[in-house]
Amino acid sequence: MIKKINILATLLFLAATLSLSSQERQDWDKIKSLKIAFITERLNLTPKEAQSFWPIYNEHQSKRENLFREERFEIGSEIKNLDALSDTKADELLGRMQRLEEEKFKLEKSYIEKISKTISAKKTIMLMRSEEDFKRQLIKQYRQKKGGQ
Repeated sequence: MIKKINILATLLFLAATLSLSSQERQDWDKIKSLKIAFITERLNLTPKEAQSFWPIYNEHQSKRENLFREERFEIGSEIKNLDALSDTKADELLGRMQRLEEEKFKLEKSYIEKISKTISAKKTIMLMRSEEDFKRQLIKQYRQKKGGQ
């Protein structure tokens, strides 16, 4: 019963957070906090697991964000003017995109190897599933908010 109340409270907090549209960075930080709470609740980590899990998780998230920024802002801004790109520049961008995809793959592989040494294989799978569940709930909340306006 307490678990259900905690999950409900987390979801209500998520809904309240998403309803606030000011200060994008603060919203992003709130979403990160909600995600951490969601994962913590789902994985039910022991104190020992949590002590070694969170530093690995946080490092991985930071690296993912850096790759996302490169993809979204650096490469994405150049692709916006696709018609103006020369074939040489397009070839260079394609190479950067392929390198970035390889880096993302290597990052995920390394992360799963590190995490699965910290928590059980079952909890590793639960983590991956929990991240997807959180994304789905976030999208659902966003759509409900947009549909209600």
